[in-house]
Amino acid sequence: MKKVAIILAIFAVFAFGAGNQNKTPNKSQKHHILKLALAWENTLPLLNQSALEFKNYAEIMSGGKLKIQIYTPSQHKSNGQIFDFVKDGKFDLGYTALYYYHEKDPKFTLFTAIPFGMTNDEGHAWYYYGGGKELSEKMLSKYGVKAFLMGSTQMQMGGWFKKEINSLDDLNGLKVRITGFGAEVMSKLGVTINTVPTNELYKAFKMGTIDAVKWINPIYDMGLNLHKVADYYYIGWQEPSANLHLLANKKTFENLPKDLQMILETSARLAGENFKNKSFFGNAKNLEKLKTDYPNIQIKHFSDEIINAFKNATQEILEENSAKDPLFKEILQSQQKFQKIAREWKMTNEIAFLNSQNIKPKNDENLALFSDKNETQNSLNLPNLDKNSTNDKNKTTSVRTGDEANLTK
Repeated sequence: MKKVAIILAIFAVFAFGAGNQNKTPNKSQKHHILKLALAWENTLPLLNQSALEFKNYAEIMSGGKLKIQIYTPSQHKSNGQIFDFVKDGKFDLGYTALYYYHEKDPKFTLFTAIPFGMTNDEGHAWYYYGGGKELSEKMLSKYGVKAFLMGSTQMQMGGWFKKEINSLDDLNGLKVRITGFGAEVMSKLGVTINTVPTNELYKAFKMGTIDAVKWINPIYDMGLNLHKVADYYYIGWQEPSANLHLLANKKTFENLPKDLQMILETSARLAGENFKNKSFFGNAKNLEKLKTDYPNIQIKHFSDEIINAFKNATQEILEENSAKDPLFKEILQSQQKFQKIAREWKMTNEIAFLNSQNIKPKNDENLALFSDKNETQNSLNLPNLDKNSTNDKNKTTSVRTGDEANLTK
C-alpha cells in the first residue's frame, strides 16, 4: 500500500504541474536554471533518456520554475569529473555512477555495487528504509554534495571474453576493462585492469588492446557491438545491482524552496523507476536476439575455483577498507545485516516460485547459448565470504540461464 500511495502522490504532483503549465506565467515568479552534467554521451541506450525524463518531470511539475540544462561529455569535456564539477559548483547537478570516483573515496562504491552484494530490490529497500539514505548523506556531507538514487542497471553480466575461462590460470595476464571493487578483485588474481573510455571500447576490444570487457548487460553491450568480437559471455558476480545517482551541489539544492527540492528528488526517483523497467525490458528482448541471431554466443559460468577466488579477494578488500575507515565499516555492516534477512525472503518467495516453474528454453536447438546448464555454482544464496568455506558446501537452489532462467550476475 505504501508503494501505491507514493506512486499516486508522484502522479498527483505531476498532474498538477501539467495542468498548470498552460497558465500565464507570473512575471514576478523566480526561475531557477540548473546545469546538469552527464557521464555518458547521447549515443548510449537509456542512460541519457533517463536524464531527459528527469528534466521534463522537474520542469513540468514545477510549473516552469525549474529549468534544467543538460550537458553531455562532448560539451563539458570531461566525463570523469562529474563529481568534482558538482562539488565545486561548476555544475548544479550531475548524473553518474558513484563508483567512477572510487579513487577519491572507496565508500562511494558501496552505494553503486559490491561483488556478491545486494540485488536491486534488496539494495533499494535498504537505501530507502534501512538507513542507507542517511548513511549516504553522512558520507557525502564533507564534500558538499547530495545524492539521489536515479535508476539501476540491475544485475550486470560478468563480461565478454574471446576465449573460454576455465581456471585461474586463464585469467592471469589478461587485459580486462572493469571498474569498482570488481577491478580490485581481478587485479589481485593477476588481471591487468584497463580503463578504456566507453566510446573506444569496441575498437580496443576488436584490435586486441584489451582481451575482455565487462560493460553492463545485453541492451548496453549489444549497443556497443561487443557481441561481434567475442563468443563467451559470462554470468556476473561483481555488480548484483549497479545504482546510478543524481548528484546535487548541497548549497545550491538547499537554497531552493522546499517544494522545488521535493520536485527534484521526486523527478529523479520516477525517472529512475522508468529506467529500471526499460532496462529489464530491453535486456529480455536483447537476450532473445542473441539466442536467435548469434548461435555462436555461449553464456558461461565461472568455475567454482574462480568464484571462490573472487569471494576470497572480495573479503580481503572489504576487510582492508573497513580497517582503515570506520564509516566504510559502518555502511558495509549495515548492508550485510539487511542482506542476510533480505536474501532469506527472496529465496523463500521469488526464487522458490521461479524454480517451481521448471522454466526451459522454448527452442532446444538454441541450447548452445545456454552451455554448462547443469552447473549450480552461481546460486542466489547469500555469499559466504569465509575464506575457509567452499562454494560446494554453500550451494542452495539456484535459478539458472537456460533450463532454469538465471537471476544472478
